[in-house]
Amino acid sequence: MHHWTKRLLHWYAANRREMPWRGHPDPYAVWVSEIMLQQTRVDAVRSYFARFLKRLPTVDALASAPLPDVLKLWEGLGYYSRARNLQAAARQIVAEHGGRLPRTATALATLRGIGPYTAAAIASICFGECVPVVDGNVARVFSRVLGWRDDFRKLPARQKLADWLQPQMAGVRSPGDFNQAMMELGALVCLPRLPDCARCPLAGTCHACRTNTQADFPLRPARPGIPTRHAIAVVIRRHGRILLVQRRESGLLGGFWELPGGDAAGRPDACAAAAAVRRQTGLTVSDLSDKGELTHVFSHFRLQLSLYTCRRATGRTRTDSAARLRWADGADLDRLPVATAHRRALRICDEARRKA
Repeated sequence: MHHWTKRLLHWYAANRREMPWRGHPDPYAVWVSEIMLQQTRVDAVRSYFARFLKRLPTVDALASAPLPDVLKLWEGLGYYSRARNLQAAARQIVAEHGGRLPRTATALATLRGIGPYTAAAIASICFGECVPVVDGNVARVFSRVLGWRDDFRKLPARQKLADWLQPQMAGVRSPGDFNQAMMELGALVCLPRLPDCARCPLAGTCHACRTNTQADFPLRPARPGIPTRHAIAVVIRRHGRILLVQRRESGLLGGFWELPGGDAAGRPDACAAAAAVRRQTGLTVSDLSDKGELTHVFSHFRLQLSLYTCRRATGRTRTDSAARLRWADGADLDRLPVATAHRRALRICDEARRKA
């Protein structure tokens, strides 16, 4: 075993954070946690993980659950394709693997939503396979240690680092601990902006630490600015219920519910909002009140949501298959998966009503 590996594992044993999925005996729980942790902070995942496992404690339970229930458990965590892929993979596991997760990274990577990093994490942590993980934390640590100026957002660079790490794992008793130690070091010590080199077990072998070039690693090519999209949300109440529209199953926020309105070309006025509601729902709305805009940032665009309430809505809602509409009461709003921006819009309108 390499000297730096021993130092890393010793540091990890003394500094590892307690997490509900660490040391969990069920590979299913580790898999769920790894999917939740993709592009999401540990602290944000803790409560979601506990609720998810309580409601869907097994692969079979996840595979057989209604998709709206799965999306509801994921509501607010973002990147909702992860939840859909998680359930699709659970159904693969039931159909093709007898309800048990495959034990190798190669087999795990055939499941929906599981890429090289997630496959390596599960295989090493749960089944002791000697295969390294390369996530953002690991790439940052070893770009500094090795002085590599590769773009680790790209697969060839991540594979290059994985190939270098593979022999470094030789002789390690617990490949899972090795992988988690690398990720933990990046999360706690080798931070993006202010790395704490005095606490780092790899400082003595680190190129960036020796040359005081920590800020130069990893390579960060300039990213283009994200575009802004405009949309409309109109709160329509009838007999204590609020009209909701369900998004199509495919695409962004597929299967989620939201307020009527839809996409807009630029900042819409009240007339444009009324026309959009009529096209989508069949209702004629009048006496619209402008409640301003709210901004919600997705990974690849910024949403500007123009919010209106209406005092009068006449006509009947559409009944054709293209319009999935529902008059929702309070219990429905608690139970249904509602897009985060639209749930924020409802809170804004509720607060305005209470103050009126």
